[in-house]
Amino acid sequence: MTSPKPSIPKGTRDFGTIEMVRRNYIFDTVRSVFQLYGYKPIETPAIENLSTLLGKYGEEGDRLIFKILNSGNYFSEFKNDDNIIEAKNKGEKYFSNYISEKALRYDLTVPFARYVVMHQNKITFPFKRYQIQPVWRADRPQKGRYREFYQCDVDVIGSDSLLNEVELIQIVDAIFNELKIAVNIKLNNRKILSGISEVIGEAEKIIDITVAIDKLDKIGAGAVYKELEQKGINPESIKMLQPIIELKGNSKQKINRLKEILKDSIIGLKGISELENVFDYIHTTSIFSEVEFDLTLARGLNYYTGAIFEVIAKDVAMGSIAGGGRYDDLTGIFGLPNVSGVGISFGADRIYDVLNELKLFPKNAGATTQLLFVNFGADEEKYCLPLVAEARKKGINTELYPDSAKMKKQLDYANSNNIPYVAIVGSDEMNAGFITLKNMCSGEQLKKNLQELVDFINSQK
Repeated sequence: MTSPKPSIPKGTRDFGTIEMVRRNYIFDTVRSVFQLYGYKPIETPAIENLSTLLGKYGEEGDRLIFKILNSGNYFSEFKNDDNIIEAKNKGEKYFSNYISEKALRYDLTVPFARYVVMHQNKITFPFKRYQIQPVWRADRPQKGRYREFYQCDVDVIGSDSLLNEVELIQIVDAIFNELKIAVNIKLNNRKILSGISEVIGEAEKIIDITVAIDKLDKIGAGAVYKELEQKGINPESIKMLQPIIELKGNSKQKINRLKEILKDSIIGLKGISELENVFDYIHTTSIFSEVEFDLTLARGLNYYTGAIFEVIAKDVAMGSIAGGGRYDDLTGIFGLPNVSGVGISFGADRIYDVLNELKLFPKNAGATTQLLFVNFGADEEKYCLPLVAEARKKGINTELYPDSAKMKKQLDYANSNNIPYVAIVGSDEMNAGFITLKNMCSGEQLKKNLQELVDFINSQK
């Protein structure tokens, strides 16, 4: 029998050692900034009850949820269980729910809301948490879009202060400044979009309108207006909408124009007021990134109710690399009403692709070992073992080559693994009490004792 060819599902990836070290560089950078602002880590299961996830992401999002069969032998049950046959006859959605009660999590925000409700008696509000975990979506794989990917989420819940929005913008700016990625931070407010829906006479169609507008940069204005028409939006309303979402000018000019357009919409004016307050706060902080008001930003997820954010890398065509917003009553779905939260999610995989394309990973981000001791034989092994142990105690990632192979093979090993320094200890070095340190990039060789060697390598970090 022919062995099956090894493969992995489309939209998933293996990560080698270099990729993992670089990914950990991203995670470590993000985590350090989260902690700098007082956020604490939690984790939630990869599997959630399907009822927890369904209905939270909109119709399109629900279709992308990976459902898990209750049992691997459900076909045999199907033959013998009249209930399953009846469920199938009631339609695909009903049947799907019957055979699947669990699903892989679609994002980290809804599980976080579920977590808050379940652990509310142990939590001090406002609760500031971060999560760095994988999520899954049954999407069509393409550049920058995967079926399994990591999100780095940071949220604060139990406070409706706009200072939280400002702090999230500061976090975004700090992370991408640390990673040396130039970004544009786009802001909008779902209340403004609700106000626009009111003034064009389509208040009940707010979800359809936001879902369509969110695709503007992907499919173009013509396709968006066509989709709105297909969703039952009155052609006259679409004509009224067109000049609004195509407003020109800087952030202040667009806000002033919207004040006139939304003068009869209470919710729309509230959204404008919140947006202006956020911009006022931002102007008092030292933010390096460009922050702009983007009226076409909609964030298609149903649970957003206030400020919404999106972060775009300036120098790479990648789509958004971070995004989020305010949700006023997501916990209410699980029985804890009126607990407002706001958060932002960083797409680690897209950030990786941006850093890779722009060649922004630090030179040492692909190396885990900093120093390799060459192995000349049994006597040298015994001599080097305590040196290796001491170097590790001093914070130097150190290996001793396990076999007394030819020098070329050991140096090739160092080059293949991006090890920057090799320690050569032969009979001459043992007799004289020093180590020959070889720089694998320049070829330069220096004679040093162990403490000098440690000090030198640490100075090069």
